[in-house]
Amino acid sequence: MNLHEYQAKALLSRYQVPTAAGLAADSPERAERSAQDLGGERWVVKAQVHAGGRGKGGGVVLCDSPQAVRTAAGRLLGKRLVTPQTGSEGLPVDQVYVEQASDIVRELYLALLLDRAAESACFVGSAAGGMDIEEVARSTPEKVARIRVPAAVGVMPYAARQLSWVFGLEDQAAAQMEGLASALYRVFVECDASLVEINPLVVTRQGSLLALDAKISLDDSALFRQPELRAQRDPGQEDELERRAAEADLSYVSLDGSIACMVNGAGLAMATMDLIKLEGGEPANFLDVGGAADAARVAAGFRLILSNSKVRAILVNIFGGIVRCDVIAEGILQAVREASVDVPVVARLEGTNAEQARAMLGESEITVTAASDLVEAARIAVKVAA
Repeated sequence: MNLHEYQAKALLSRYQVPTAAGLAADSPERAERSAQDLGGERWVVKAQVHAGGRGKGGGVVLCDSPQAVRTAAGRLLGKRLVTPQTGSEGLPVDQVYVEQASDIVRELYLALLLDRAAESACFVGSAAGGMDIEEVARSTPEKVARIRVPAAVGVMPYAARQLSWVFGLEDQAAAQMEGLASALYRVFVECDASLVEINPLVVTRQGSLLALDAKISLDDSALFRQPELRAQRDPGQEDELERRAAEADLSYVSLDGSIACMVNGAGLAMATMDLIKLEGGEPANFLDVGGAADAARVAAGFRLILSNSKVRAILVNIFGGIVRCDVIAEGILQAVREASVDVPVVARLEGTNAEQARAMLGESEITVTAASDLVEAARIAVKVAA
């Protein structure tokens, strides 16, 4: 689960992370009033979407009057913002964040994330922060430093000193870094975050550090411990099919192809998508119905798949270990009847009661092509989708 910038900054402020004064607004009039309430001579209007690269997409506007703030907000609100991270459809802008402009000397990058290989949290920092940090990491990875934080001891003073050295900080900014690093780690642990990112972290003309932008991602599996943060979820920023899948307790990710996949097991699902691509097709989704899938879950998966207008064929690939193949076959037939499936369905069922399952599909009045192995199933699916 992602937080909007204004939500992330409100959370960071509770942990004494320095941020610029700002207010969220959902109308041009409120944006203008926000600028007047904040005071100052210049303001920045930022579209609130769950994507980076907003500046490159025209979603960050510098204004020199409250009237200009109102105009900028009017241009953004109610529109869809397209950035390098959103795809061509973009994301809806329902709110903007009006913030006092800051006097910036330098832009840095600082994030705290989970290093799964090291089984610990890890600070990632670079003196080359800002909009092009992805290109910095890609072309000059030596400019990106990683400092692990052992869970047994947390953030030690040496970690802050290392970050200060990486950033080339001195005096007031260097002294601030220890408190900032500790605060970010507390947010990371206490809020069950998987990512706390500040980009840019700026050094102001006064020599102090300021979080100019913030992104916080929370661990979905721990949201039951974070009711206050969970209430801040914005479903409008999420893929509709992925949201519906989560409500049905299905693991689903939308893709751009035309061959829908329904598989039990994440590894088998990845292999299925690889084989589809190897045969010249493109998967329309990742869908793992789980190792204990039953007829109801399979039917729910079919309804989800058929909500995607791009789907031209469905490939069902089930290995009957925990779940019996005849149960899955019944679910397929039930779903095809109920959902009025009008695209070809290819099924590869292997494992417990596989022969019985294939017989059920073959004897049914509903046309489902049964494949003997996964390669054949992928080949047939690509052919019928074309």
